[in-house]
Amino acid sequence: MLFDRTTRERVWLLYAWCRACDDIADEQELGGELGTTPGGNAAERLATIRRLTDLAMAGLPTANPNFDALGVVARECGLTRAMAEDVIDGFALDAQDWTPRCEADLLRYCFHVAGAVGVMMAVVMGVAPDDDDTLDRACDLGLAFQLGNIARDVAEDDRGGRCYLPAEWLAEADIPPGEQLRPCYRKALVNVAQRLATLAADYEASARVGAAKLGYRQRWAILSAAGIYGAIARKVAAGGPRVWDARVFTSRGEKIAHVLRAGLQAIWRPDTGPRPEWSRTRLKALVNQTGACQQEA
Repeated sequence: MLFDRTTRERVWLLYAWCRACDDIADEQELGGELGTTPGGNAAERLATIRRLTDLAMAGLPTANPNFDALGVVARECGLTRAMAEDVIDGFALDAQDWTPRCEADLLRYCFHVAGAVGVMMAVVMGVAPDDDDTLDRACDLGLAFQLGNIARDVAEDDRGGRCYLPAEWLAEADIPPGEQLRPCYRKALVNVAQRLATLAADYEASARVGAAKLGYRQRWAILSAAGIYGAIARKVAAGGPRVWDARVFTSRGEKIAHVLRAGLQAIWRPDTGPRPEWSRTRLKALVNQTGACQQEA
């Protein structure tokens, strides 16, 4: 609602595609519980996503309004097939039952499933597709969001047979693989969640600098989202060993407070600020998880 009408409608179109891809990949309905098809048909679902996306980006009808929506917003704003492929590569990692070994792996995954969406969102909001600095900052906000999501959704992911906590982090915390939710390891798991929240805060700070390149209403919307999602990560970090017993969320009142605060923050436009070690360009260069961990070392 904070966006101007044109931007709002374009964001809806982009979100429709993202939501549809996510639901197809995970056998969900509007982001509900993960599917549980034995053995799965992940490769087939991924092929469907790529086929429909190719048709949409080529301006051809797909018989699926969510993918047709992508075609419309891509033509209006200059979204590229490569941008869409960066997002789809995240679904491909899930299709391979991929899990991160190190921090670099974790951030590479977050780039594909959220940072790349941030890049597309920035272009929808009018950022030039070749403005790499601003797009890097937009990617940073997506990374911050996803790191918070991973911290919050440890239990939900575990029920779906997934774990996005780096194996090296779990080993450092003396948590055996697959045992992170057992009561005896919950205290150590809190430390892992706090590590995620700290990393998320670094990327959020970087993204706030990039928001200065946007118009006031767009900047207000983005800073509101940064505050709301950042609060989720901070709540998980401060919630103690039982924080995963129920889903963490921000209340309506808290959301309103973040929106009002962001309206004031949007008046100030910082020119410079901290940059996290792992940028969008560096993450895109990681071809496989082994290489990622070797580069980190």
